[in-house]
Amino acid sequence: MGLFERYLSVWVGLCIVVGVVAGTLFPDWFALVADLEYAHVNLVIAVLIWLMIYPMMIQIDFASLKDVGKAPKGLVLTLVINWLIKPFTMALLGWLFFEGIFAQWVDPQSASEYIAGMILLGVAPCTAMVFVWSHLTKGDANYTLVQVSVNDVIMVFAFAPIAAFLLGVSDIEVPWETLLLSVVIYVVLPLILGMATRQILHNDKDDMRLNHFIAQLKPFSIIGLLLTIILLFGLQADTLLEKPLVIGMIAIPLLIQTYGIFALAYFIALKMRLPHRVASPACMIGTSNFFELAVAMAVSLFGLHSGAALATVVGVLVEVPVMLSLVWFANRTRHWFETPA
Repeated sequence: MGLFERYLSVWVGLCIVVGVVAGTLFPDWFALVADLEYAHVNLVIAVLIWLMIYPMMIQIDFASLKDVGKAPKGLVLTLVINWLIKPFTMALLGWLFFEGIFAQWVDPQSASEYIAGMILLGVAPCTAMVFVWSHLTKGDANYTLVQVSVNDVIMVFAFAPIAAFLLGVSDIEVPWETLLLSVVIYVVLPLILGMATRQILHNDKDDMRLNHFIAQLKPFSIIGLLLTIILLFGLQADTLLEKPLVIGMIAIPLLIQTYGIFALAYFIALKMRLPHRVASPACMIGTSNFFELAVAMAVSLFGLHSGAALATVVGVLVEVPVMLSLVWFANRTRHWFETPA
C-alpha cells in the first residue's frame, strides 16, 4: 500500500471535518446537491460511488466465475448472516437500548421511530460499497460479485416480508424504483463497462495494458471515496450539530451491531477454514448496509424529518469510519486464515 492508502483513515477523518464545516458554511450548495436525486438515489453520490466500483469491476475475470460454485461456503456464510441473523439482532439491540437503557431520555414515539430506522438498516445488506471494502482487503473480485448478485436477488423478494414482520406493519410498500435503480447503477452498469474494458485491454500473453490502466484509475477510486464522505457529512451537518446527544445514542447500538456481526461472521469464517480472499468480503457484506434503500424506506414510511430517517442517516455517518477500521483489522489478521490447497 502507498503512503496515501496507508493513512486512509486519517484522510477520512479530515474529510469528515471538512464536510461538517463546509455544510455549515455553505448549506445552500449542499441543499442543491441534495435535490439532484431520482427515486431517492442522489445522483452526485451515485457517480462518486460508481467511480469507486468501476476499477474493481475491471478486475473481475468472467471466465473464472464458473468456478465460484465449487466453493459454496462463502455464499452460505453471507446468506446466513444477512438474512437469518443480522435483521433480528438489529431489532433486538434497538429494543434493548430505546425501550430499556435510553427509555428515560427518549419519548416513546421517537424511540419507536429510531428502532424502525435501525431495522430498515439491518434488513438491507450492502450492494455498492462492499466492492470497495473487498478491494481494500484484497478480496476475490469474482466471488464478491457473485455474493453481491445473490444478495440482490434475495433482497428483491425478502426485504419487504422481513421488514414488515419486524416493524409490525402489514402494508409496507417497498420503493421498487430505488431498489432496482440502485442495483442497475451500482452493479449492472459498472459491471458491463468493466467487462467491455477488460475485453479491450486484456491480452492472453501480457496483461501489462490492463494492469497499467487499473493503476491509473486507482487515485480516482480513493478520491471518489473521500468526496463521498465530504458530501454525506456536509448534507447532515446541521443535524450533527443540533442533535449530538440523540446521534450518540443511536450510534451506540449501531456500533455494537456492526462490530458484533463482523466478529461473529469472522469467527465462523475461521471455523469454516475459508480463504481470506473469500472470508473478508463475505464478512464485509454482512456488516455494511445498503443505506440508499434504508434511507428511502425511512423517508417514504415515516417522513423526511422522522426519527427513523435520522437513524438511517446516522447509520450512513458511522459506517465508513467503522468499515475502514474493520478493513484494517482484516488486513492485519490475514495470517489467521489457512488457504486450502
